[in-house]
Amino acid sequence: MNTRFCLRPYDKVVSEKLEHAGFLRPLARALSARGVTKPEDLLEDWPSLLPPATLAGTDLAARLLADAIERKKRITVVADYDCDGATACAIAVRGLAMMGAQAGFMVPDRFKLGYGLTPAIVEAAYAEQRPDVIITVDNGIASVEGVARAAELGIDVIITDHHLPGDTLPAAACIVNPNVAGCSFASKALAGCGVMFYVLMALRTELRNRGAFDRASQPRIDRLSDLAALGTVADVVKLDHNNRVLIAQGLARVRRGLACPGINALFEVAGRDPATATARDFAFGIAPRINAAGRLTEMGVGIECLLTDDPEKAGRLARELDSLNRERRELEDTMQLDANALVSHMDWEHRATVTLFEPDWHQGVVGLVASRVKEKINRPVIAFAPDDEEGRLKGSGRSIEGIHLRDALDHVSKMRPDLIERFGGHAMAAGLTIRKENLPVFIELFEKAVAECASPETFDRVVYTDGALAPEEITYALVEALSNRIWGQGFERPVFANDFTVLSQRVLKDTHLKLVLDMAGNRFEGIFFRRNKPLASHVKLAYRPEINEYLGRRSIQLVIEAAEE
Repeated sequence: MNTRFCLRPYDKVVSEKLEHAGFLRPLARALSARGVTKPEDLLEDWPSLLPPATLAGTDLAARLLADAIERKKRITVVADYDCDGATACAIAVRGLAMMGAQAGFMVPDRFKLGYGLTPAIVEAAYAEQRPDVIITVDNGIASVEGVARAAELGIDVIITDHHLPGDTLPAAACIVNPNVAGCSFASKALAGCGVMFYVLMALRTELRNRGAFDRASQPRIDRLSDLAALGTVADVVKLDHNNRVLIAQGLARVRRGLACPGINALFEVAGRDPATATARDFAFGIAPRINAAGRLTEMGVGIECLLTDDPEKAGRLARELDSLNRERRELEDTMQLDANALVSHMDWEHRATVTLFEPDWHQGVVGLVASRVKEKINRPVIAFAPDDEEGRLKGSGRSIEGIHLRDALDHVSKMRPDLIERFGGHAMAAGLTIRKENLPVFIELFEKAVAECASPETFDRVVYTDGALAPEEITYALVEALSNRIWGQGFERPVFANDFTVLSQRVLKDTHLKLVLDMAGNRFEGIFFRRNKPLASHVKLAYRPEINEYLGRRSIQLVIEAAEE
């Protein structure tokens, strides 16, 4: 597999304008390459947030919920089983309580009741909570049958979701989703937690207009921004301006010590300091611990952790989540070894896809395995695990740039309509269910569907860079300027590329390369994680400058992302 570097296109005029406004040249160039056109695009204050009224459906949802609150109707929140779903549920339950409603919640056991508002989860909610109103969070846009079952039971359904709709929308009382046809909301990348946050803002306005409170006494919805920030980062949605505002405000709340007890407890078990919280802490420290509950058991413990106001209970639940996450890591490591062994016996370099299955794999972890293998071989990967005793397999897939995974599965489904029982997802990730005896034919048709639409260059690993740095630009000031911004999906942290001479290299712990590099007579330390193969003596490297602290000594270290070879 070839690795080639590609220079991100950027607007030179905008870059110079940002530089004149005080941004360092490398940062100004990187920001202009990410669609920033003026300094105001980087404002992260509340007034910069898009108005709730511009998100279609929020006004109707607010009226329906305000009516429900006034008439003391029973409300049940039906959540999804990932971190976005858990935070969206906590936002809904906490926010509705602020507005005078007491809402219960339910989250489907992914292994028994499936995904979304299924008829089974509606019936379970009816049996346990007798709701008058169901609010879905981070799900529901595909739940045609579930909404119909709710209507039969006399339950109104308000759908709040952000996933792409299918051909038929559910006949819900109200749908709030920035991705439904006709919605002109400027941030299509809003996560499920963000959609619910917007519904609460609209509800507060509606209740204020009805005289429930005034501007001085109204509930402070910004108290939920820590949850909105966490869910937005965790769901790896595009970090457009609106999402960056939500994340920045939530992180500021965490740093000020104002996060909910559950988030504070999760920071503690993760060994991270909330006073210096970053989006990376959310992504790699907090979210995996919440997601572990949904992957291995059910998400109730994760939601309870985010809902409790008792620090002692939050600590106990956070430790339980931490234990589940350790179990998840051990399971993932074992499955990853299996996957690597399977791939090593494949001629994958002459294939467009890789499909993997082991009978003892856990369906809650196959998506992580698919993601790791995809990163290694740069091919779309689907990993399957047993789903039930009736011979079904549950698969989770991850794709690469240039290959739309959900469309590929749709193509397979059209070639053989009886092959895939259920599927859904988006360009880069998807899930599906098939029968075990159909795995060989699925492998064949999935390969055909992708190979027909992909050129050989699609499978080269392409690393986008923000150009070269002069040695004198690699400074503490640049590292701090980069660290002070929020980076993530669709607004990636800048990566630079230069030609280096490798002065020395040694392998650490059998897995990492420790480097001493020369650039135009200037010496830099470097680290290349997860690589133990030696580099050529003269090589072009893509890297991020970071501060390395070791034994009280601070130095700039180049974290190597890739070598062009």
